[in-house]
Amino acid sequence: MKPRVHWVSPLPSAQTDIAHYTRRILPELAQETDLVLWTDAPDWDRALYDFAPVRRLDPDRALPRDFATAGRAEGKPGQGPEAIFVNIGNAWPFHSGFMRMIQRLPSIVVLHDMAIQELCFDAMERGYFPRDVYEANMLKWHGQAGLAAAQEVFEDRRERGDLAREIPGFELTLTRAVSVLTHTPVARDAVAATHTVPGYLLDLPFRPSSKRPEVIRSGVGPMRLVQFGYTGPNRRLQKVLEALAPLRDEIDFHLDVMGSLWDPPYIRQRIQELGLGHHVTLHGFVEEAELDRRLAQAHLVFNLRYPSMGEASGSQMRIWNAAAPAVVTNLGWYADLPGNTVFKIEQDNEITALQSLIRRLQADPAAGRSVAAAGRARLESNHTPAQYARRIAGIAGLFAEDAAARIKSDRLKAAPVALPGLDAAPVERSM
Repeated sequence: MKPRVHWVSPLPSAQTDIAHYTRRILPELAQETDLVLWTDAPDWDRALYDFAPVRRLDPDRALPRDFATAGRAEGKPGQGPEAIFVNIGNAWPFHSGFMRMIQRLPSIVVLHDMAIQELCFDAMERGYFPRDVYEANMLKWHGQAGLAAAQEVFEDRRERGDLAREIPGFELTLTRAVSVLTHTPVARDAVAATHTVPGYLLDLPFRPSSKRPEVIRSGVGPMRLVQFGYTGPNRRLQKVLEALAPLRDEIDFHLDVMGSLWDPPYIRQRIQELGLGHHVTLHGFVEEAELDRRLAQAHLVFNLRYPSMGEASGSQMRIWNAAAPAVVTNLGWYADLPGNTVFKIEQDNEITALQSLIRRLQADPAAGRSVAAAGRARLESNHTPAQYARRIAGIAGLFAEDAAARIKSDRLKAAPVALPGLDAAPVERSM
């Protein structure tokens, strides 16, 4: 019997990659499980009903019985296992309500980002997450020093980014977690180190295009460079621009930037200051077909991260799908990628390293083609939705067992004396 999966997530057409991730796996997830989709957004793409029923979620009032009866005949629970998966990213508009809900309801947390301090502070500022719950968690997990560090942010004596680098904050997702699903070894190991819940590691899924793209880019016209996605300071666009400026009289290139920018006026100002006005175009959000077309033309895609908190990159999946070569920062999840699938540079030498790489690809296009082909091959072998959905079904089937393990762990931690032969640490599972 298929497990009943309640999938709590941002849904299309929400402008977040986690909504796109959910859409990518829907056909296979609906095939492998008895699926219900849940969101706290006021609307969603009606095409989702082709795969599963969609339910509106009130994160502050939802109870386990609401999930158990949803979609069942005559409102009665079914006979198969039930599991609630809650997707947690770092953007407050999409995840504040989910964060509140998982403080009180048992669930499987799909942890997309370890660094959720920005989410917490943005949500607290807007009244979408209780400060007392946040402070209690900081004290619980990081002691008085952790709580003091957070309070310095409240008092504008410390930057949020500094706090996130020291204390990413993912522990706030563990309050009632039954298990945690991660997409990177870094996140998996961090969760395991808490000795709180069973953890699972799956490769981030992406649906490869049915036809493998050509990897030979045009040799006519400028060298095509691309950056895209939800671009904050850690995506290093400002450093990419500084690296490109000295090359403008040496190499014919054009950089297309697609997606949102954390500070568009600042980026426009830097483009003008660096003399790149004729070499850079800011497109804003574009349709997926347009993005894929640009990637298919790209001689190099910038996918840098610093700081990186171990998050997997949906952007890298899309780059590999287009058989495009990418340059990444040799940190976190990216550091574990096979060296033939991306170009890696060190953050402390990024401007010089970027310039050297661009010169190399301009002189030897075959180097880019080789990396692009290897990346596409890895996508096809490791990241398909079919593999991912089967493993989600397996994790759902272990929900009751993992819930019992969590209860046992909590009881042992609460006991004044540990009993000989018992270990409160969770089992790390391989799916």
